[in-house]
Amino acid sequence: MGKYIILSIVLFILFFAVDKSIAASFCRNYKGNKICILSIKRSAKNYWEYRAEVSINGSRKPLEIYNCHTQKKIQKNGNTLDFTPNGAGEFICSILNK
Repeated sequence: MGKYIILSIVLFILFFAVDKSIAASFCRNYKGNKICILSIKRSAKNYWEYRAEVSINGSRKPLEIYNCHTQKKIQKNGNTLDFTPNGAGEFICSILNK
């Protein structure tokens, strides 16, 4: 009886120890790139903007703001860049702006 209690406790701990962010990511092959949205939040004020962390072909990118109207992204340091062709910005806007 005692070994079943210990086994139950171990299974309970393992269930909550698993990193949920891995299971929660949304991944797709998009025009030759594997793009995963790790976290995303739509702006309440500007519905066409998304704050997102993504990984492209396994390389994790820092949080950036993707503006679907101007097709530009704003990096954490304030730099504004055009969307990369076949990149995360195009992917986010094509999937979520419908």
